[in-house]
Amino acid sequence: MLGTNIKRIRKSKQMTLSECAEKTNISKSNLSNIERNVNKNPSIHIIYRLASVLEVDPRVLLFGEDHELERQKQESFELIKTLNELNLTKEELLEYKKIVEFAKWNKNKQ
Repeated sequence: MLGTNIKRIRKSKQMTLSECAEKTNISKSNLSNIERNVNKNPSIHIIYRLASVLEVDPRVLLFGEDHELERQKQESFELIKTLNELNLTKEELLEYKKIVEFAKWNKNKQ
């Protein structure tokens, strides 16, 4: 599973095995063994380096994207719960929505 996740994410980022190995300072053969699940237990340091280069949470490498989706859902639920607890009026919520839209626009602009 770990190797399959690494390979899938690396390919989705259009990164070759050689590029990934070089950026993570892992030998190409070691990375190939990890991706083919020959080496099923790479060190946590290697997992963190791979996650950093692939720009994902290490848990996504270990548990797959379903884990990341669940985490995002939980964060969204917590945000909604917090907003609900604030007892904001519709007008106040619309003002916050403008701030979120501006943040989204600003992020997309970068």
